[in-house]
Amino acid sequence: MAEWLGDLTIGQWFEADGEPFEVIGIDAQAELVLVQHYDGTLEDYDFETWMALAARPCAPPEDYSGALDIERDDYGERDGISAGRPAHWDNPLDLLRDD
Repeated sequence: MAEWLGDLTIGQWFEADGEPFEVIGIDAQAELVLVQHYDGTLEDYDFETWMALAARPCAPPEDYSGALDIERDDYGERDGISAGRPAHWDNPLDLLRDD
């Protein structure tokens, strides 16, 4: 395996030009890094392209809607609380009856 691939792990997030992306695969034989951008776009990088990219490790985004092509309002999230869902979730097993 190429030495430069040894520092990468699947699931690691990077940022280049202000755009976050996740490493979703590593092809050691072809010396490629497979990534998925926050908007869902898939791309692969060879060594020269990866080095030119100058990607920096970053934290994963808090809002997962980018890859789903939906807005925050579309899935009911509002200030970290889901609309229509009680603030305290009950245990679903409590709904089972003992007959």
